[in-house]
Amino acid sequence: MSKFPLYSAAEFRRRAMNQTGGPIELAWREHGDHVLNPETILQVEGQRLRDAAVLVPVVDEGDDAKVIFTLRTATLRQHSGQIAFPGGAIDPGDASAELAAMREAQEEIGLADIFVEPVARLPHYLAATGFRITPVLAVVKRGFELTLNPTEVEDAFEVPLSFLMDPHHHLRDSMHWRGSTRHFYRMPYEDWMIWGITAGIVRTLYERLYA
Repeated sequence: MSKFPLYSAAEFRRRAMNQTGGPIELAWREHGDHVLNPETILQVEGQRLRDAAVLVPVVDEGDDAKVIFTLRTATLRQHSGQIAFPGGAIDPGDASAELAAMREAQEEIGLADIFVEPVARLPHYLAATGFRITPVLAVVKRGFELTLNPTEVEDAFEVPLSFLMDPHHHLRDSMHWRGSTRHFYRMPYEDWMIWGITAGIVRTLYERLYA
């Protein structure tokens, strides 16, 4: 029995460092919406994918931590107007996925490195748009001030970890995309609709840490 409240940042850290579900290098097929789209994933796996990283920023907020999300601007070339975690392509100068995710978070929303503690990774998310995404789990200390880069981010908001880790909020949906039916999760929260890649990563987080 853990000594930490279930949805605290301390318990999140403990669970992130002791994940269930097998090694992250091999487990991506078994989680999130990959399970819902086996044929699509086989197609994506055969493509030449570009490596990317996103930061999953879990803010230390007492017994119920908060998770930072962004709303991407409508003018971006890919995933425009969608809810996302801070992140992007891993550049040649990035020494690790962790440093890439933290760099992108600073560039996109002004989240300074001194407040961010990377604690673990989730299995890769293979995106049909051509990216192999490494989700970097991090605990974030309060005291930061966000400054949004208007060319990339239109808004930023926080969602309680307890809400995201409740499977009753993980609704399933589908759409016709590129000639086939694609199944995905969506998670409505207040005025926001978390769906697609981001919801798939949240679902994987639930399956690996809280299911």
